[in-house]
Amino acid sequence: MTALTLSTAAVPGLRADAIVIGVAKGSAAKSQGPVVAPGAESVDQAYDGRLAGVLETLGASGAEGEVTKLPAPAGFKAPLVVAVGLGAQPGKDSGYGTEALRKAAGVAARALAGSKKAAFALPLTDAADAGAVAEGVLLGAYSFDAYKDNGDSAKNGKSGKGPLAEAALLGGKPRDKAYKAAVERATAVAEELNRARDLINTPPNDLDPEAFAAVALTAAKEHGIKVQVLDEKALTKGGYGGILGVGAGSAAGPRLVKLSYTSSRAKKHLALVGKGITYDSGGISLKPAGHNETMKCDMSGAAAVFAAVVAAARLGLEVNVTGWLALAENMPSGSATRPGDVLRMFSGKTVEVLNTDAEGRLVLADALWAASQEKPDAIVDVATLTGAMVLALGNRTFGIMANDDAFRSAVHEAAEEAGEPAWQMPLPEHLRKGMDSATADIANMGERMGGGLVAGLFLREFVGEGITWAHIDIAGPAFNEGGPFGYTPKGGTGSAVRTLVRLAERAASGDLV
Repeated sequence: MTALTLSTAAVPGLRADAIVIGVAKGSAAKSQGPVVAPGAESVDQAYDGRLAGVLETLGASGAEGEVTKLPAPAGFKAPLVVAVGLGAQPGKDSGYGTEALRKAAGVAARALAGSKKAAFALPLTDAADAGAVAEGVLLGAYSFDAYKDNGDSAKNGKSGKGPLAEAALLGGKPRDKAYKAAVERATAVAEELNRARDLINTPPNDLDPEAFAAVALTAAKEHGIKVQVLDEKALTKGGYGGILGVGAGSAAGPRLVKLSYTSSRAKKHLALVGKGITYDSGGISLKPAGHNETMKCDMSGAAAVFAAVVAAARLGLEVNVTGWLALAENMPSGSATRPGDVLRMFSGKTVEVLNTDAEGRLVLADALWAASQEKPDAIVDVATLTGAMVLALGNRTFGIMANDDAFRSAVHEAAEEAGEPAWQMPLPEHLRKGMDSATADIANMGERMGGGLVAGLFLREFVGEGITWAHIDIAGPAFNEGGPFGYTPKGGTGSAVRTLVRLAERAASGDLV
């Protein structure tokens, strides 16, 4: 992880590999070029007030995600200036916004891979801005190199550049309690989010349910979290038919992991449930060619829940948070669940399995019912659940469904505050009939159109009566198959971690619903 410091040092005399400054888009109405953002005044002065013109000559516009590098002016200890686009220039009395700063810091950190130290002179108006820049740096600098040859980089066609080693946040008021707390929070959240990314990126031959459970056990011991792991024997004794049914075809047995963080001052209890399919072949309903290659990411929901519980513990939030990781590998074999089989779930309900590739809802159903037995104030499940949600919302936005309108809005607000694109989705009652089964209490498939909503309706059947619940479908943003952008890398993204942490913070402050 990149080391973070708050600094009040003057930019010209600061020893670093680069100085990062912000540039915004000028007003089109006035035909202006890029505008140098606050924080870079000393750099602009060293260019005799002509920095914006120099950047425009180099092709800079201030657009979001844009990076322009130029030699530092004479007299500066740092040899390089990195101008990063902030997007539209804000109004006179408003700042750039935490998400714009988070993205700009992430882009710059990634552009400076291999550097020992960079000074970030981005516009900071308060502690929240400092926290956003810190978070952006730590998330943007992320890389997953565990499986790359550490030998001859040139021979292997790799750059061999490690992440930015150190970042100094200028204007950060190192003695101010609010600024220090903001950076400490950003560090805890980003480190756990990056741990979730590592899990998502780990090949499935090294991360089966047992291995995932072992990672959770180690982290739980480190951070004072109680943990319980149910193996195949315990799951069979308990009657967890959904988790067992999905894992029946794999040589790697399923697990249900319960992580419990408790605070002596807690007044609320938030339960988080994560889908943890460590590899999804589709089972007997095998996925077609071209759809299997990234299915190591089908445990992203469990990774998000795991990271959020650990982050809550590290932050010492005054709320009880219980995480349920429903872990299984969905494989085809002679012992696998078949289309047409009926599973008896932990709740006692029976489910006719019409499609074994609709497996996530089966493991979640058992975990939701288990979470319901503790009567938490609210349950939130997170899952890479349906391709239908990707079709509806694209690759960068997750959908939110709930059995309570106010809570659905609260989850959406938490996502917006965290900087994660999300959209509220309905649970139309007329779609429930499509899951009626002549053989069992319910089928695991319904109407094809609105498939993401059908999945939400299925999950609702396994939430305890009177318990507030929300479902987050991260099928789109959980795994980035394209190029990196902002602070988001290629591969596992850690989607929903920040939303869950923000929701836990709201619960701690008494603002859960």
